[in-house]
Amino acid sequence: MTEFAPLIDIEVEHDEWTNALPEVSAVVTGAIEATFAYLGAKEQLDLVVLLTDDAEMKALNKEFRQKNAPTNVLSFPAPDMMHPHLGDIAFGFETCVREAKEQKKALKAHVAHLSVHGALHLLGYDHINDPEAEEMEDLERKILQGLGIADPYLDE
Repeated sequence: MTEFAPLIDIEVEHDEWTNALPEVSAVVTGAIEATFAYLGAKEQLDLVVLLTDDAEMKALNKEFRQKNAPTNVLSFPAPDMMHPHLGDIAFGFETCVREAKEQKKALKAHVAHLSVHGALHLLGYDHINDPEAEEMEDLERKILQGLGIADPYLDE
């Protein structure tokens, strides 16, 4: 059976993304494509990625998760899984940059990790309980290893 790469539309709403990481679109696209390839996607799906700031992430987090704070990444699976649109992923610039610095990781590696993480959420993976978290983190490690990125959970 044929494997499909996702169709990814990246919307840069906050210019600091491309100032801090000029290749951000390629990093996000490559990580999401690697996720689909690792899991052997069997149908053509599309998704939208929003690169925004913490103010917008705070608003989204409050509206959809009832959490009044910015966050690094949010995934919004499409409600109709029969439709080719898988969902949307949003990234908050300031939080991603701060986390990368705090964790002593390159922004590129952190964004790749969060891209894999967000894509896995769209594909139905979660980390609500320990077994789910272990499964999701194991997949993230394997996919990132294929991209030449170190285990993001080593120092946590």
